[in-house]
Amino acid sequence: MLKVENLAKYFSHIKAVDGIDFQVREGEVFGLLGPNGAGKSTTISLISTLCPPTRGEILYRDKSILKEPGALRQKLGIVPQDIALYPTLTGYQNLSFWGGLYGIRGRDLKQRIEEVAGIIGIHDRLKDKVDQYSGGMKRRLNIGAALLHRPELLIMDEPTVGIDPQSRKHILDTVLELNRQGMTILYTSHYMEEVEYLCSAICIMDQGKIIASGSRDELVDLIKGQSQVALKLEETGPDLVAQLEKMEGIESIKAGEDEIIISGENIEALLAPIVSRINETGHHILAMGLKKPNLEAVFLHLTGKTLRD
Repeated sequence: MLKVENLAKYFSHIKAVDGIDFQVREGEVFGLLGPNGAGKSTTISLISTLCPPTRGEILYRDKSILKEPGALRQKLGIVPQDIALYPTLTGYQNLSFWGGLYGIRGRDLKQRIEEVAGIIGIHDRLKDKVDQYSGGMKRRLNIGAALLHRPELLIMDEPTVGIDPQSRKHILDTVLELNRQGMTILYTSHYMEEVEYLCSAICIMDQGKIIASGSRDELVDLIKGQSQVALKLEETGPDLVAQLEKMEGIESIKAGEDEIIISGENIEALLAPIVSRINETGHHILAMGLKKPNLEAVFLHLTGKTLRD
């Protein structure tokens, strides 16, 4: 459905997007995963024709949207990272306004607003002004505005930032339901657990580049055989890290103020020596647990940093 080829966007000396390639197949939830500043939102701006790329091509159903932007615009729904609503209007008035921009009128518009309100779960709040909504309610209405014209492709840019757990779960469940109904979704996030939960295909971005892509299982296979142990301590320090780095079998160590994450193949067999080495340095372990490989571990393996660094 959507194909991105050698796409780049430079702002002076900043390479916000630096030559990326990926394709979104019809009927899937495609995830762009990466930390803040990775280039995800710039990529979305390029795909949605808000700004031209420095180089590269974007094809929607084999048509260049750089040459024919109209081929995509009527088929595209955008849920921006920032709330795009009028706070002094009611929820109904906001949906009516955005639906009108897509040429929906009269009875069709009223019916579609009712349908969308049911999808996003705010039917009983439609008459209230948006400035009376909670953050989670605003996020839901933001999604509703993108659904009114029944888009073929829905792009959601960090749609759960700064909301409560209940609203977040509702949004994630809504994404899955929309996909079950046949909608293709491009979902960006820096929350690893969201992308793991939602997406059948994933690209990991960092510093404007795609550093890995595939299904969740394919990405985790990049560190197949590697496991992690997380140790909670009263405090850590360079002396402790230096001692642990001398041990055979340890591939990487990530240290925070009071936590150390140690990765390596067959890390379970090293637990006893690790504990002994930590005790020898005079540090005290408060808690310890094994961690299964996940997308966070993949990102750490590829970049040497966590998603939230």
